[in-house]
Amino acid sequence: MSSRRTLNSSEGKSSNPAKRFLQWKSNDKCFAYYDKEKGENVQVSLPFKFQFLEHFSTVKGWNDATETGIYSNEIMFTSKEELTVKTFKGLEIAKGLYKDIRSKVRDAGGKYHRSVYVLDENANIVNIQMKGAVVSAYSVFMDGDAKAGIKGNKHLIENNWIVVNKFQDLKKGATKYSVPIFEIGADFTKDEFELANEKYKEIESYFDAYKGNTYVNDIEVQEEEDDNLDF
Repeated sequence: MSSRRTLNSSEGKSSNPAKRFLQWKSNDKCFAYYDKEKGENVQVSLPFKFQFLEHFSTVKGWNDATETGIYSNEIMFTSKEELTVKTFKGLEIAKGLYKDIRSKVRDAGGKYHRSVYVLDENANIVNIQMKGAVVSAYSVFMDGDAKAGIKGNKHLIENNWIVVNKFQDLKKGATKYSVPIFEIGADFTKDEFELANEKYKEIESYFDAYKGNTYVNDIEVQEEEDDNLDF
């Protein structure tokens, strides 16, 4: 959002302002989040409607050698800011610009993710972790595709809802998968616009406090599922 600071804190440390961390489940054709109390994935049925707040780049995955998840800090610019990629057991896998550490990260089981902070219809800050084909679908929605004659919607996202009403079934080789279809929804009301700006301040404050060293390590990372595709 255009305006830019309140933090949730614990023992002097800021906690991530997101209430839930969603991922697209290709086989189920919907978003889902891991409920730590229930110890299970909870599906979020379509349609899913949200207000965009901000997006970052990060790394997430599973390391077979240590049998634990992989995570990194979140950064705004991959060409300027360094990623520090670690396992949940404290092993540092790589540190540097993504282009320089990409091969090492992928060999260890890490994958590039787009970390998108949004506001859902209940006024909760939610984080959507996108990878592979979902990142591509999101990028086309935001920036368009000149070759395909598709116009981007980046100029609309600070004043309009984003909605996922449906999905697209795709195929690569013998593998079938699905991606969400992002679309522009209704204009914000004045109250909705003001609320989004207020919630954005929580995101800005959190990231300012860590100065690029923000780690989304409270996401439950499990061994890769069949529907977590790497393209």
